[in-house]
Amino acid sequence: MRVGLVCPYSFDVPGGVQAHVRDLAAHLGAAGHHVSVLAPAEDGAELPPFVVSAGRAVPVPYNGSVSRLRFGPVAAARVARWLDDGGFDVCHLHEPLAPSTSLLALWAATCPVVATFHTANLRSRAMQAAYPLLRPSLEKIAARIAVSEDARRTVVEHIGGDAVVVPNGVDTRRFATAAPRPEWTGTPGAPVLALLGRLDEPRKGLHVLCAALPRLRAAVPGVRVLVAGHGAAEPVRALAPADAAAVELLGPLDEPAKAALLRSADVYVAPHTGAESFGIVLVEAMSAGTAVAASDLGAFRRVLGDGEHGRLFTPGDPAALAGAVLELLADPAARAGLARAGQLAARTYDWAAVATDVLRVYETVTAGRRA
Repeated sequence: MRVGLVCPYSFDVPGGVQAHVRDLAAHLGAAGHHVSVLAPAEDGAELPPFVVSAGRAVPVPYNGSVSRLRFGPVAAARVARWLDDGGFDVCHLHEPLAPSTSLLALWAATCPVVATFHTANLRSRAMQAAYPLLRPSLEKIAARIAVSEDARRTVVEHIGGDAVVVPNGVDTRRFATAAPRPEWTGTPGAPVLALLGRLDEPRKGLHVLCAALPRLRAAVPGVRVLVAGHGAAEPVRALAPADAAAVELLGPLDEPAKAALLRSADVYVAPHTGAESFGIVLVEAMSAGTAVAASDLGAFRRVLGDGEHGRLFTPGDPAALAGAVLELLADPAARAGLARAGQLAARTYDWAAVATDVLRVYETVTAGRRA
């Protein structure tokens, strides 16, 4: 099958949708399908061989954060040329309503269209206002996928229609077999907490973790917090001036280093404050065999099996965060049991199963055309 995947966000910037598209393309290609990905990217960026650049993106406030998107007549021409050259059996658009390459591909595609909705948070007033104008284009979508029940609810309530839930995928073996790094590995007196995410996105909750540091250090003076992600260091230091020595900013990590960090940590902390539709990093940490403490958001609660596969705490509450983490640190046996349960549960999200489910969706929209 010839599959065209479209990502609306700049492919050279780390992000959950970008990682999902990249890994789906790799797994479909390994299964023998011809796959091409179209996405914005900076000039000269190192991209996988199956990615075609739609040109430079520009930062745009969208859906509660700042996304790098590509729109306009030049981008539309590149999208049309990619579609013509591809001769795809199916075109799979991710976040088709984002004002970028996915929406342009939706307008231009003549082959069957599958759309995946990743977000459970529609905060773009401009896009909400534009929905009546976009509805005719939405009728071109032959099948809709949502990455979670939260994302599916957004489709039903805000867009109309329904969607089949196919979760984000994770290469669970890669995380399970990653080698821990000695410099990131904790000790009983100096346990390691890990957090991944952009430093400048408040909804990732780094400020909540920093506010919990006095309680954490009062109980475990040697605790270390390793934070990986893009963003300036100075604002982070200002969040915890008295506890800055406990926070180590690693900057952005490549995939092998990210897996190593998750394998090395004693607890992965997800202090997000909202606007999460799934929680892919929770599954990655679970796959690595690391205990998870996360905000009690709907999406996180579902990934963590209502607390059976990880500890949940009240979102935005530093005291609750500290209590959940200290409970895990105080009982290594319970922490190890929780980590084992999480690792087993993470198998549900392995790409071997997820890619198969996506292919089943493709089959439903292409069967008639190939008959």
